[in-house]
Amino acid sequence: MMKSRIDEQFDFLREIDKEKEILRQAYVADGTRREDDAERAGHLAMMVMVLGEYSNEPIDKCHTMEMVMIHDLIEIYAGDTYAYDADGNKTKRERELKAADSLFAILPEDQGQRLRALWDEFEENMTAEAHFANMCDKIQPVMLTDAADGKSWKEHGVKVSQLYRRNERTHEGSEKLWDYTDSTMIRPAVQKGYLGDE
Repeated sequence: MMKSRIDEQFDFLREIDKEKEILRQAYVADGTRREDDAERAGHLAMMVMVLGEYSNEPIDKCHTMEMVMIHDLIEIYAGDTYAYDADGNKTKRERELKAADSLFAILPEDQGQRLRALWDEFEENMTAEAHFANMCDKIQPVMLTDAADGKSWKEHGVKVSQLYRRNERTHEGSEKLWDYTDSTMIRPAVQKGYLGDE
């Protein structure tokens, strides 16, 4: 028997509840526990809402919030790949494409295509909204890790050169927010010994 549209939508909503089970390497700000993907999605949406005024270009905040809310959903199937895991990052794209194909196919076709297009837009990082969404995606863990006294950076021996490499395009979303993150979080983190110096 074919599923109805509403059945498919509820199947998807039940499936994405698993996002709450995906633990990241970054800790919450007080360092007491690791953040999960669902918490991160909500936090990123709030960043867009609160900081959107600093985008280099005008953005549609609702569109950008949708993008940050869905972009990590594929980790339900692909797993979270730590930003500085060289081996894991070799297979990340392949795993995530396969996961996106599977996850968004649960929805009715029109909605699945729309969410997949949002995910692709984030990944391609070509629009003003994607630039800002990617910027939030990159500075949010910096903010939390700095607040948690560099806990995950220290656990993984992260060097400041690695962090700067990872953030080569972050300024495309907001020069002001990148400069702020660099001057108030990254450089002081090196001085405090949270990040290795190279």
